[in-house]
Amino acid sequence: MQKGDTQSVSEDICPGFSSLAVHAGQDPGTWLTDSAVVPPISLSSTYRLQDPTGVAADTGEETWIYTRYGNPTRSCFENAIAAVEGGKYGLAFSSGVATIFAITALLDAGDHIVSFHDIYGGTVLQFNRVASKLNIETTFIEVTDDETTIKNAIKPNTKMVWVESPSNPTLKVVDLQKISKIVHEYPDIFLVVDGTFASPACQRPLEFGVDIVMHSASKYINGHTDVIIGVLSTNREDLFKRLKFLQRTIGSTPSPFDCYLANRGLKTLPLRMEKHQQNAMALAKYLQSCPRIEEVIYPGLETHPQYEVAKKQMRGFSGMLAIKVLGGKKEAITFMKSLKLIQFATSLGGVESLIEHPASLSHANLSDKAGLGITDNLLRLSVGIEDTRDLIQDVDQALKIAIPEV
Repeated sequence: MQKGDTQSVSEDICPGFSSLAVHAGQDPGTWLTDSAVVPPISLSSTYRLQDPTGVAADTGEETWIYTRYGNPTRSCFENAIAAVEGGKYGLAFSSGVATIFAITALLDAGDHIVSFHDIYGGTVLQFNRVASKLNIETTFIEVTDDETTIKNAIKPNTKMVWVESPSNPTLKVVDLQKISKIVHEYPDIFLVVDGTFASPACQRPLEFGVDIVMHSASKYINGHTDVIIGVLSTNREDLFKRLKFLQRTIGSTPSPFDCYLANRGLKTLPLRMEKHQQNAMALAKYLQSCPRIEEVIYPGLETHPQYEVAKKQMRGFSGMLAIKVLGGKKEAITFMKSLKLIQFATSLGGVESLIEHPASLSHANLSDKAGLGITDNLLRLSVGIEDTRDLIQDVDQALKIAIPEV
């Protein structure tokens, strides 16, 4: 292991999530100086070796060799990610999709994946257009934790089950503990959860027996819409060693500066998520009473079909919600373009509120969008940390422009 790979602050010392987010992986003794309170940005691409093998003679541990192999700034961030997920190991990648690619690269030609229809469009593209060229097949099923449905999709060559909860963009929720129990009846299959919509502040899938949790850390973990980065965490040493090898050999590592920014963002994650959720709940309740809205989808509402599951396994309901406006695509687009405070843009999880039209952008490549609930009047809202009243007023004035009569 490289210097810095040991987690100096654990849940034994800091049981609170906010304490972990601030302190885990940040011990000054784990980087190249023992005095700086904030992890420095280590820009060097290579390091002076103590031994030609790159192994320290006194400890037998691998030292810093080359930044693609390991970097002090990245190591701090990776250790922090492991801590906030309740995991033993953390790894960072150059993007969320690079993380997806690395996990998929654990599979061999001829293997099979089970996943959901209603997931991030980029994941679908990776499975359908990249993994398929490597002779890795994917079966997509409805978003469900139903045992019969999942077992019917599993084949003798299935090696990975890929889950999103809440799902993108329709915010369906599945019982992660139930799915974990089903999947682990098959010793050769590992379970992955994309937790981007929840963040580790609201949900920690490893606690429910999930093998790997990954995030596009560009979203809530960084939280400021200025970094492209991905992360994963696991408790399984065998998977960690293989993923570490893939991280090094594929070369999809983030820059030290990006790790520094994401690490800084992580420190305020619990504070931001509290405000994200507060605003999302207030906006969801307002929209429920609005005659210009056909449907509001938010896991924190008692009307959500999986509300009880969400309440059981989530510490918070996040800041993501979906709405269906009265009418069709014309009304949806007019509404988005009439917003003044909320930005008409892709991505999510930043301090600013964003809105997008999934059928036209993030999920445009799906063949049966309407069948999955991704209709022309569906909009995805990433609710930021602005003043609640300002967000409601902005939505109200835009809806009145888009749908003048009800």
